[in-house]
Amino acid sequence: MDKFIVSARKYRPQNFSTVVGQNHITTTLKNAIKNNQLAHAFLFCGPRGVGKTTCARILAKTINCEERAPDGEACNTCHSCVSFNEGTSMNIHELDAASNNSVDDIRSLVEQVRFAPQAGEYKVYIIDEVHMLSSSAFNAFLKTLEEPPPYAIFILATTEKHKILPTILSRCQIFDFKRITLNDTVEHLDEICSKEEVKADKAALQIIAQKSEGCMRDALSILDKIVSFTNGEVNYSNTLEHLNILDADYYFKMLDCMQQQDLPAAMLLFDDINAKGFEGDMVIDGFAEFLRNLLVSKDEKASRLLEVVESFRKKYMEAAAKTSLAYIVSALNILNEVSLNYKSARNKRLHVELALIKLTYLQQALQLTQTETGAVKKKLLDTVKPLSFKKLVPVAMNEIPAGKVPEKQAKLIIEMAEDNADPAIKPAAVRPAAVRPVAQPAETTVQPQVETLPRMKIGALGKIREKYTGANGATTIAEIKPLTAESLKFAWDEYSLLLRKAKNPALQSFDLAELRVKDESCFEIATPNNLQLKFIEQERNNLSEFLQKHFNNRTLTFSIFIDENAEMPVQQDIPLSTKEQYQLLVQKYPLVKELKERLRLDLDY
Repeated sequence: MDKFIVSARKYRPQNFSTVVGQNHITTTLKNAIKNNQLAHAFLFCGPRGVGKTTCARILAKTINCEERAPDGEACNTCHSCVSFNEGTSMNIHELDAASNNSVDDIRSLVEQVRFAPQAGEYKVYIIDEVHMLSSSAFNAFLKTLEEPPPYAIFILATTEKHKILPTILSRCQIFDFKRITLNDTVEHLDEICSKEEVKADKAALQIIAQKSEGCMRDALSILDKIVSFTNGEVNYSNTLEHLNILDADYYFKMLDCMQQQDLPAAMLLFDDINAKGFEGDMVIDGFAEFLRNLLVSKDEKASRLLEVVESFRKKYMEAAAKTSLAYIVSALNILNEVSLNYKSARNKRLHVELALIKLTYLQQALQLTQTETGAVKKKLLDTVKPLSFKKLVPVAMNEIPAGKVPEKQAKLIIEMAEDNADPAIKPAAVRPAAVRPVAQPAETTVQPQVETLPRMKIGALGKIREKYTGANGATTIAEIKPLTAESLKFAWDEYSLLLRKAKNPALQSFDLAELRVKDESCFEIATPNNLQLKFIEQERNNLSEFLQKHFNNRTLTFSIFIDENAEMPVQQDIPLSTKEQYQLLVQKYPLVKELKERLRLDLDY
């Protein structure tokens, strides 16, 4: 039985042409080798599993190859290449800086640099995870790294370039490796599956590539696990099951429930997901990623950022066309807040369900309006504030007979009609009430004939006027009740009685509150602590509407604040002592005392 070798080692690239997704680096290195322009120190930095150490080994093998190809590739047949592939080459030294990070390790490396290679042209020193070296080790390495022997080449590899000293960075030629793209990963996995005679669906390989997040080593490790799990057949369903990934169909169903505002269906769908073993944070993060994909799908320019299975791409486009931008942006904000607070939540399931409730009724709570500065999110008001208007009076027009007054000498004087409406209410616009000509002294005064214009109803304004006018057309305005401490206390008690009938938990907060009248249309509510303030704040809208109707004053307002000097009555249930228990028992049963006296008992309290 052959010994099993993981795919990450078995299919490790042996020359530059087989390196996946790093063409900008492999081309530069091949040209440097071909033109004999090699630097003495290289720094390979980038994410994990993208080929840093692999490229370092290929470079070390290629520069010592005895029969190098014209394009700068190693031949893999000469003695140097064969010894390197077998791991017996004496010209290549690898040092793991994660476990050999002391000054003594660097000193021993520097001592080895003094010896020239026995075979080949260069001695290559590969230091992996170089950012783990201590500051003293870096300082001990500086001089050798700056002026090494002509046969010595150093290749440093790291995932955290920011931890390396600037003096080291200035002495190296830096190559930044990038994450391997989704398409490159899928093509490489497909090639390996064909070599291994493994039946794999493209959708499953795309899921593996997404899960690896640009790391080829992780992608190959995941592929090995799924091949073992499925006995050589990799398809979409068993890949989702093995990687514990929620299918995108669930998110499409969830979105449909929320757009239709079908809360029971959304809750049942989440219960089904939870029964399959998916935690709430996975659902929240997965749904946030789903909405992100919808967001980038709304624009054709940004659609290239959509990294999903090809079979779902068209479905994402259709769903994005039906979903408004306002909903997606607001939902992402809610999901981000829920994800941040998930770990601190005690009842995590309830925490997720509250998020689903918000998302289901989000369309009722938000609207998106365009302003000069861009998109602004506004809350819809539960109630509409009544429009203050002034009583409209028919306008008297003066008719001037033709030819009586010269046209050039006529003047207009605008007079305001008398009105019994509230003087505090200012009209939106000034309308001329009467027009009369003023003649010059030499001319004859013309007596105007006044005609009363018919009253006209203007849309909703006419309907509002009808509510405030009686049968004879006269306006009836209810008298405003004065706001005093006694009248306010009476109205407050009436509202508290309504809360008591409704068994509202805010009742106790209303009982503990202190009322202070400031002026005719304003008062203050003092609460002992923040908890009572929040209970009253929840009833602000209903309370404001109730008091405005009670006092017939639409301008009545109030403010709520915390009075730190207020003291809440604290009720403490102190247990009775044995003596008090005995006295209570005697009051209830007098024969006990008589029994004690007859038996001459002495009680030890």
